[in-house]
Amino acid sequence: MIEVIEAGGPGFLEVHMTAPITESDYTDVLTPAIDRAIEQAENIRLLVVLDGGPGDFTAGAMWQDSRVGFKHWRGFDRCAIATDDATMKRLISVFGVLMPCPVAMFGLSEAEDARRWLRESLGSIQIDAADDSTVCVRLMGKLDSETYEGKSEDLDNLLAGKSQFGLVIDLREFDGWQGLGALRDHLALASAHVKQLTRAAIVGDAGWQNMAAKVGKHISGVDAQHFAAEDFDKALAWVQAST
Repeated sequence: MIEVIEAGGPGFLEVHMTAPITESDYTDVLTPAIDRAIEQAENIRLLVVLDGGPGDFTAGAMWQDSRVGFKHWRGFDRCAIATDDATMKRLISVFGVLMPCPVAMFGLSEAEDARRWLRESLGSIQIDAADDSTVCVRLMGKLDSETYEGKSEDLDNLLAGKSQFGLVIDLREFDGWQGLGALRDHLALASAHVKQLTRAAIVGDAGWQNMAAKVGKHISGVDAQHFAAEDFDKALAWVQAST
């Protein structure tokens, strides 16, 4: 059975699934509700409270589930799934990273936390000038596509009239991207002014950051280097030395 709760205003949809879950639950209840919600808000934030596992879906329901995902691929702004089923958690962790929107997983007892996550800001980006020719971009928390709105214009304004600049990317409080859409937006922001870059420093302690500096240097040709979190001042001085 599928019950849809249209609460929280336009752009929010809550879906409760309990065994058995059939094809008609999708065609008669869920799909029309999502169609209406997206028509009203264009992009929606979805909470699925799932009291069951893969064995509780009929074959037709599983097929309809995949159809809903593909049909509304760009229609979801953020998705939260609350379930206690271990197999469902594994499936969500594997396929969630392929979604173009942030996906988070919660236990059934954490449904209220899931609702709060759907409404709260996941992270923030600060773009500041360290001096006339050095920019510091600070990423904090979990970033989704919404976080990047307006940041390209902010960077454009900061670099107006500058032929070259150095960049410090501060990742000391960064927890990653939520969904492929956020990563795409980040790459678009990073590539817009790459031809003006003289040096780029990445600051943080995550293991992947050192590799990111090496890959970025190889792909873009920009002199890039990784610094540990406690070496932020050294990173800034290294970048400023080239500008």
